[in-house]
Amino acid sequence: MEFKPVFLLIEDNLIDQLVIKQLIRKSLDIEVNITNNGREGLLWLHDHENLNQSVIILLDIQMPIMNGLDFLEEFDKLSEKFKKEIQIYVLSSTLDPDEIKRINENNYVTEFLNKPLQIEDFIKKIHL
Repeated sequence: MEFKPVFLLIEDNLIDQLVIKQLIRKSLDIEVNITNNGREGLLWLHDHENLNQSVIILLDIQMPIMNGLDFLEEFDKLSEKFKKEIQIYVLSSTLDPDEIKRINENNYVTEFLNKPLQIEDFIKKIHL
C-alpha cells in the first residue's frame, strides 16, 4: 500500500481553493483538506494530531481572522513530534518585501511559492 501524505490548504479565496484542489487531486491523486484561514487551519491540525502521516500545508498569507504569519506563530506551540511530520509551503501573491523576508526566515516554512501554483515545480519540491 502506498503511503501518501495528507494535504491541507489554508486559503480564503474560493477560486484558488477550487483550482489548487483540482491540480493536486489530478496530479497526485491525493485528497485535499481545505480551511479558510489560519485559525481553522490550527483547529484542523489539533483535530488530526494523531494522524501518523505526514502533512503538507499550502499556506496563504493574506487572510481574514488569522493570517498566515499569525498561523506560523501559533504553529510553533504544537508538539515537536507532530511538527516534524509537517511541511509548510507558503503560497502567496504578496510582493511585500517585509512579509517575504519574514516567511523566508521562518524555521517552519519549507519554501515560499508564488501564486499561481506551478504544479509540476511543486511536485518536484515536496517530499512524498
